[in-house]
Amino acid sequence: MRGNAYCTEDFLSLKLMFMPRSEQQAPAAHEAREVAMSELLARRAAELSLEKKGEDVKILDLRGLTSVTDFFVIITADSERKAKAISEHIVDELKEEGERAMHVEGLDSLHWILIDYFDVVVHIFQPDERRFYDLESLWSDAVVTKVVEPPPPDEAETPEA
Repeated sequence: MRGNAYCTEDFLSLKLMFMPRSEQQAPAAHEAREVAMSELLARRAAELSLEKKGEDVKILDLRGLTSVTDFFVIITADSERKAKAISEHIVDELKEEGERAMHVEGLDSLHWILIDYFDVVVHIFQPDERRFYDLESLWSDAVVTKVVEPPPPDEAETPEA
C-alpha cells in the first residue's frame, strides 16, 4: 500500500472492532495473523461509512479470486443525500490519512458511487441498485465480513459524575 501509517493503537482498536467477540482474546504470538494494509483500508472505509449512517455494510475479501482488487466495501445509502455524504466523508477522511482515491464515479446520479483505491474499491448503492447488481452473489466465493457499529458502552461501565 501507499503511504498509510496507522499507529499501533489504531490498528488494535480496528482489529477489536471487527473481530467477533468469541475471538477477542489476544492470540499467542505464533498465532498472530498479519493484516494487509489493504485490509486495514477496507475496514477504515467501512467504519467511516457507518459514521454517516451507511447501512448493510459488508467487506468482500477478493484476494485469490481476482487480480483487479483485494477488497470490495459494499454500502447501502437510503437516499441520494446520504450517498453523497458517505462518499464525501470517506474520500475526505482517507485523504487526511494519506490515502487518495485513484478514481471516483457515480457522483452525477448518486445511485451507485464507486471509489477506487486500487487495492480497495468502495461501492455505495441505493437499495434498488444494490439488489439489482447483487455483487455479493456475483462474488459469492469471497469471504464476507458484515461490519456493524460497535455497541455503546454499558451504562454500568461509565463512571458517574
